[in-house]
Amino acid sequence: MSNQLSDAKRLVVKIGSALLVDEESGRIRREWLDAFADDVKKVRDAGTDVLVVSSGAIAVGRRHLGLTHDSIRLEEKQAAAANGQIQLAHAYQEALARHDISVAQVLLTLSDTEERRRHLNARSTISQLLTLGAVPVVNENDTIATTEIRFGDNDRLAARVAAMISADTLVLLSDIDGLYERDPRQDPKATHIARVDDITPRIESMCGKAPTGYSSGGMETKIKAAKVAMAAGCRMAIMNGIDNHPLRRLSTDARSTWFIPSATPLTARKRWIVGSLNPFGEIVIDDGAERALKQGKSLLPAGVLRVEGKFERGDSVIVRCKSGQELARGLSAYSNNDAARIAGRKSGEIAAILGYRGRDELIHRDDLVLTT
Repeated sequence: MSNQLSDAKRLVVKIGSALLVDEESGRIRREWLDAFADDVKKVRDAGTDVLVVSSGAIAVGRRHLGLTHDSIRLEEKQAAAANGQIQLAHAYQEALARHDISVAQVLLTLSDTEERRRHLNARSTISQLLTLGAVPVVNENDTIATTEIRFGDNDRLAARVAAMISADTLVLLSDIDGLYERDPRQDPKATHIARVDDITPRIESMCGKAPTGYSSGGMETKIKAAKVAMAAGCRMAIMNGIDNHPLRRLSTDARSTWFIPSATPLTARKRWIVGSLNPFGEIVIDDGAERALKQGKSLLPAGVLRVEGKFERGDSVIVRCKSGQELARGLSAYSNNDAARIAGRKSGEIAAILGYRGRDELIHRDDLVLTT
């Protein structure tokens, strides 16, 4: 399965607390992190975008603040997270700077990936960071995400982020080397599952309870993450990342479990656009734009005849040809008011008309699905 990683175009790696933070000292495992940075450099050199979803802020911060008792209150967890975030960001920056790789911290909660406007803003920011060659390091915004701290986990957050940015590969680095028919800590002879193509009730029944220590997840949360990832057309791997160079080991067939979706991220996204979103408006286009869309191109403002309905940036709209027949559906890069102002105009005129520089396309081809 090593080609699954080598073929990746956009990779999300989730790092669990047990890997990043030494349980006894509460300090960041710098040698491990440096080795991981070496892996990131090699993966990026092969042309793959890399994003990291990192746990560990609470684990690091609680020791630094002297919160060493076993059970800490919610507000203590939030304080620990605020302290630990700074230390984590600095550690990632130092590790990746050895390879002249820029790092950007992005704080998210699960709700940021669910609420439409915030989802679009986060997707746009992360996409721009990747375009600029940075490695975004995503942390859960534990200082405000009270529900997520008590019940959440970064496995699901990583899957939501992977879906949000249309990643094709998600790797969950954990303290277990994949899915087993039974808990291998209790049954050393349990059978390892190398590949999953469909998450059936039998697969779900293989989940065990989370181990003690820093981990807030367990196999149950990883299976939930796999459901989200696979629905978005993103393949997902679970592997034991405790030893140095986890990505290098994964690329050379280290034991792991791969969850393989039936669709690609782009196909899954387009299914979602057509099947799950209600259109808020309509855009009528000329013959030239119609031909362009049928050739797989984006919709530019120059080909728009008129705009109908009320919608905001990121809302679904119907695209109709001059005769009124529905041609496509897509996500508009502009509100109805701004779309109407730039209709029929060249993309180079957008900034002068609107007073800000938006996208050149009214609907990008990746956000557009032909329906006829």
